[in-house]
Amino acid sequence: CIDKSTSDELSTAINSMFRWYQRASRCYVYLSDVVVPEEVADAEAFWITWGEAFRRSRWFTRGYTLQEMLSPASVEFFSKDGKRLGSKFSLEWEIYEITKIPMRALRGQDLTGFSVEERMSWSANRTTTLKED
Repeated sequence: CIDKSTSDELSTAINSMFRWYQRASRCYVYLSDVVVPEEVADAEAFWITWGEAFRRSRWFTRGYTLQEMLSPASVEFFSKDGKRLGSKFSLEWEIYEITKIPMRALRGQDLTGFSVEERMSWSANRTTTLKED
């Protein structure tokens, strides 16, 4: 949690978050709007039942989640009911299709290898509370 009552602490925390995520051994993403039915029997049916909800998840439209996806080496996605959906790597094609972020970036390539314009485009369809975010 970030203490928002102190502007210095808030500024320091916001500016440090990318590095914090980068140093994390794993980031767990809870998708509160993705539900997987209990009766799903096989892997193909599993994907069919929650794939569309995954693609439409609000998580992919929020500005602050971009660093949660790109910074950590390992990202694991979980449904509302706690079922593991996959990792950033096992779902990289789906994530690319949703975000248009190149797989090289999703795989951890140094982001300075992408132009500023390209990196800015990754946040174009995301919403933030403050315009400058």
